[in-house]
Amino acid sequence: MKILCWNVNGVRAVAGKGFLEWLNRESPDILCLQETKAQPDQLNEAIRDPESYHAYWNYPNQKGYSGVATLAREKPLRVQTGFGMPQFDSEGRTIVTEFPGFTLMNIYFPNGKKDGQRLQYKMDFYEAFLQSVEPLRAEGKKVIICGDFNTAHKEIDLARPKENEKVSGFLPMERAWMDTFVSHGYVDTFRQFSKEPGQYTWWDLKSRARERNVGWRIDYFFVTENLLPSVSSAFIMPEVTGSDHCPIGIRLSMLA
Repeated sequence: MKILCWNVNGVRAVAGKGFLEWLNRESPDILCLQETKAQPDQLNEAIRDPESYHAYWNYPNQKGYSGVATLAREKPLRVQTGFGMPQFDSEGRTIVTEFPGFTLMNIYFPNGKKDGQRLQYKMDFYEAFLQSVEPLRAEGKKVIICGDFNTAHKEIDLARPKENEKVSGFLPMERAWMDTFVSHGYVDTFRQFSKEPGQYTWWDLKSRARERNVGWRIDYFFVTENLLPSVSSAFIMPEVTGSDHCPIGIRLSMLA
């Protein structure tokens, strides 16, 4: 089973850059999108409901902002949008889908760069997410969490760590939360397969940072420890353009 994840920075934008052709070519079993930035009436049927997929969208209240979608070849057993907390759910950042053998959380975590208020919102969102996922882990569920976390966890996860120590996305408080999250028993799948530097998922467009690979790894697949034996590979797809992020993925085998 191949699961891909991509912050598209506007699904309508990538639709004009060969998105459906890419989807057909890669043919993932599940694709999780973040920052879709679209409402239902702004999407044509081919994008809103791609052939061979069951499509689930969480549209934010604000137009042209946020939003997530999960496309799955197999119909999920259950679909849930949001955490059940209005202050977070209004931004359309979460879809939880349950499949035989695992639960998948597709999440677009907030960006805290705008000001102190948004940074606090981001930290509060992190805590709300942890409160939502921990009961599943405690029950012994196999859980996959994928999406744009908007934080580079370790120095290896961005090209210029020293210059960004006071920038949201690499602040001590954000990195400390990532430490806490991992300490609960969630595994960064990519780092199970690659310890190499220079592996990024986001590049600043204005400075053409992608051409120089001056990037950040802020998009992740985490799994609960009980699912790790089923993860046969984890990878980044920097060759795929169309967004300021590139897709990432995992392959699963031996699912009960």
